[in-house]
Amino acid sequence: MIKVRFKKAIAAAVLALIPVVGTAQNLEIGIEAYRTGEYDLALLEFRPLAENGDAEAQFHLGLMYDDGKGVSLDDTEAVRWYRKAAEQGDVYAQFNLGNMYYNGEGVAKDDAEAVHWYRMAAEQGYAKAQSNLALMYDNGEGVAEDDVEAVRWFRMAAEQGDAYAQNGLGVMYDAGEGVSQDYVEAVRWFQMAAEQGYANAQNNLGLMYQYGAGVAEDDVEAVRWYRMAGEQGYANSQFYLGQMYHNGEGVAQDDISAHMWLSISADTGNTDARAYLDDVARRMTPEAIAEAERRARVCLQSEYTDCD
Repeated sequence: MIKVRFKKAIAAAVLALIPVVGTAQNLEIGIEAYRTGEYDLALLEFRPLAENGDAEAQFHLGLMYDDGKGVSLDDTEAVRWYRKAAEQGDVYAQFNLGNMYYNGEGVAKDDAEAVHWYRMAAEQGYAKAQSNLALMYDNGEGVAEDDVEAVRWFRMAAEQGDAYAQNGLGVMYDAGEGVSQDYVEAVRWFQMAAEQGYANAQNNLGLMYQYGAGVAEDDVEAVRWYRMAGEQGYANSQFYLGQMYHNGEGVAQDDISAHMWLSISADTGNTDARAYLDDVARRMTPEAIAEAERRARVCLQSEYTDCD
């Protein structure tokens, strides 16, 4: 199985409700304004509080600079305000500051600093930080590679319902890294993440059904999960779906559908799909290829709502 790759997690954090008294009232006004897209008002409320040392206002001001909402996008300013909040223990600021160091945004890329801030947030129980910290251990980025530690942090986040971590834990069980190889456990965690709509896990679950690993071999189920991921734009699943149509596995054999999905996969970035597509096309009529190309255009233009 292909291991999950690191993706920058969503910067936006959960906004806690705050008692409406004193400066807290101003903060709540700012949060509500931010939620509703009234960024000028949000900035007006957040800035004086942030400059006066309010950690939550500092986090939100950093978020505004990070996203370029209400202010010009400025990663350096985002880092400055995230740091002020993070040093006061704000978990979301710690997490986002870790992201900034990991991606080299507003600061020089520094995996060790990313690990430091992810750990600070992870130790406060923040699932996304636990998941990112697990990946740092898994990949040996900013810390010595340690699959056992990776599993430990993935499990903490997965048990909180984090789909990214559930998929990551499934990958560890599938590969037997940090735990004894256990395909049944891998399927269990892939299923949890897949049912939350996480495309990588849907793809992995499709593979488990296709090859009968940890579950009875079932090409129909494999196709079903590949399609779910493929219709989210996941290139590997689009490639596998094209193969299933070409071979008549789990679906009726259909080279037009095969060509359509392989073409979309190739355009989405799967390099293997191009060679497979050329092989399929050699056995198709020009009319059939034109129909497949038309359907691929319709599928993409409809944002995957019309791919039949």
